Amino acid sequence: MEHFWLQFSKPDNVPLPILIVMVVFFTWLSFRQAFRNDRIIKRLEANPALAAKHHRKWEPYHKSWAKRLHVWPYLLRIELVGCLALFTFLLIWSIFLNAPLEEPANPAFTPNPSKAPWYFLGLQEMLVFFDPAIAGVILPALIIVGLMAIPYLDFNPQGSGYYTIRQRRFAYLVFQFGFLQLWILLILIGTFFRGPNWNFFGPYEPQDPHKVLALNNIKLSEYFWVICLDRGLPQTPSGAGVFRELASIARREIAGLVVLGAYFVVLPFVLGRTLLRDFRRRMGVGRYVVMSLLLLMMFMLPIKMILRWTLNLSYILSIPEYFLNF
Repeated sequence: MEHFWLQFSKPDNVPLPILIVMVVFFTWLSFRQAFRNDRIIKRLEANPALAAKHHRKWEPYHKSWAKRLHVWPYLLRIELVGCLALFTFLLIWSIFLNAPLEEPANPAFTPNPSKAPWYFLGLQEMLVFFDPAIAGVILPALIIVGLMAIPYLDFNPQGSGYYTIRQRRFAYLVFQFGFLQLWILLILIGTFFRGPNWNFFGPYEPQDPHKVLALNNIKLSEYFWVICLDRGLPQTPSGAGVFRELASIARREIAGLVVLGAYFVVLPFVLGRTLLRDFRRRMGVGRYVVMSLLLLMMFMLPIKMILRWTLNLSYILSIPEYFLNF
């Protein structure tokens, strides 16, 4: 446990205990308020007469409540106190904790492990399961684009301005899964459980830089041709033209092409006819396709993680001739 505590107490990692406490607290607080609001919504939906005169907050109504409040001084006073408290906290932090600054980088020496700042460790952990171009460029871009697209993809007029799960089950579950499991959890794993050579270490396990793990990573094409069909991988003849080379690559990666085609093309169509039929009808084809592709790309991360842990599967589709690995 001493090794875990050393990781926990590093100046670089001090924000993480604060992050954990705040994430747990605000997740609980939002769930608590959403649960109370949903209870009121259920009562008002069952009694239209009560809904016509009942206020929409879970707190008991007080006649002393003002219908309108001025920004100054009520809101700005609270914000000023909050800013002063935050400034005081950062000042005390900077006095008692040394900045984790090191000497200038030495090209002849690479730290082991070489970790990014904690807020980028989620992306660094993705590099274990994806090609650097996908984990470092495409996935972060899709995260940003997906967050920007939410207001344009949203078709539900309910649940705006107040916490609710009842009226936004799909959005609530997707966001909680994406934020907690696919971002916060990856940061914690990369910070506390990754050590030298980016090996996985338990909280009680010494982080030995000489630890060696036998990782027999294998591609889906090798599973298909070598293990299932007991044949060698199809090879591109030397001196082949572009079209012949592409045909040979397509034959070699036929299993990956079929799997990805079924996942990104067939599955959205099937879901649009079954589970997400109401979504497709209310969103229209264009918005439904964008939402489906973003959603499937998000779920691809835990799928790749499970495949890596259970089958040592590195890539579903591997075309190194054109630097494309997925």
